[in-house]
Amino acid sequence: MNALKAWITRYQLASLVLLTVLLAVVLPLSLDIFRLNLVGKYLTYAFVAIGLVMLWGYGGVLSLGQGVFFGLGGYAMAMFLKLEASDPEATKIQSTPGIPDFMDWNQLTELPSFWVPFKSFPFALAAVIVVPTLLAWLVSFAMFKRRVGGVYFAIITQAVALILTVLIIGQQGYTGGVNGMTDLKTLLGWDTRTDSAKYILYYVCVGLLVLSIVVCRWIQTSKLGTLLLAMRDKEDRVRFSGYDVADFRIFVFCLAAALSGIGGALFTLQVGFMSPSFVGIVPSIEMVIYAAVGGRMSLVGAVYGALLVNAGKTFFSESFPDLWLFLMAGLFIGVTMAFPMGLAGLWESRIVPWWKSRQAALREASAARPQPPSPPPHAPMAQTQGRGEVARRHPKPRRLSPRRTS
Repeated sequence: MNALKAWITRYQLASLVLLTVLLAVVLPLSLDIFRLNLVGKYLTYAFVAIGLVMLWGYGGVLSLGQGVFFGLGGYAMAMFLKLEASDPEATKIQSTPGIPDFMDWNQLTELPSFWVPFKSFPFALAAVIVVPTLLAWLVSFAMFKRRVGGVYFAIITQAVALILTVLIIGQQGYTGGVNGMTDLKTLLGWDTRTDSAKYILYYVCVGLLVLSIVVCRWIQTSKLGTLLLAMRDKEDRVRFSGYDVADFRIFVFCLAAALSGIGGALFTLQVGFMSPSFVGIVPSIEMVIYAAVGGRMSLVGAVYGALLVNAGKTFFSESFPDLWLFLMAGLFIGVTMAFPMGLAGLWESRIVPWWKSRQAALREASAARPQPPSPPPHAPMAQTQGRGEVARRHPKPRRLSPRRTS
């Protein structure tokens, strides 16, 4: 128990423990399955947010195209689920049974070759991480090795998001087009639409999110995390010290892409579809807002930011359907201007100092409070009325026997 407490203190995971209790205990007990499924969808965006904390907050690299990697992970999982739902028996009314419905609508007569490996579930799981990471490596290697960064890199990531969106929509026969991939109902024969399945998928999402935060926190406390901060603040000094700055930036960009891909796959499983609307520029900018609202230097704060922004979007769209976009814009602008470091910055700069000052005041008041007088050190012992005590104080005289004479 002491070792666990020391480990939590060393890696500053007390806030993560509170978050885990909230997500794993409080919310499942207080929300119905519909609202809990919404929270599970919000948590899939949190994977992108914590990746941005590592990339933007620690690495100093702002990416406005994280929706690309979120969408690639989601499409990798959706391809497997769509093939499972398109067995010959279920598609016997099509012109070509055994292929997805949107391919049949576009007069394709056989399954494309790049779709065939996605019949394997292990391959699909690997593709969820490998495909986004590989694209991230190609983009970052081409940019960072030529020392392209700052606003130029942000614009390039936006261009990648736009290109991929146009490609997905244009290749309707291979990707489902603007409608995306829908009607994803089962995973290895397991119906993902039941209430029990939604609970299981929610807890899987929570578990993977907590594990991702622990891994990222371990990186932050390692030498690599120190170098990332040094590169963000003094890039030239790190380079003059003999380190290759480009390699570290490539690594953290690939890490953020892998986390985004995991979030996209979990989104597909919980929601049941994937479309290009989650790949473009607008969703990518929204994902940056999650990290900005929560705090771009806080992993746990990024999760709260994703929950708050998406819960606000749901509440405003349900309560004020004509004004919700303006209310969301006001929320973004207000939080950013009032708290530049997000909710985590508000906690560190306002709440924690207030709590510490309050605790110090309570300790001072307790020390200044008069203490009750202590009894004198040599107080007389209270007399008892027992017969044994009287006998001890007044011993009975001993009777002497006469001496015998011979």
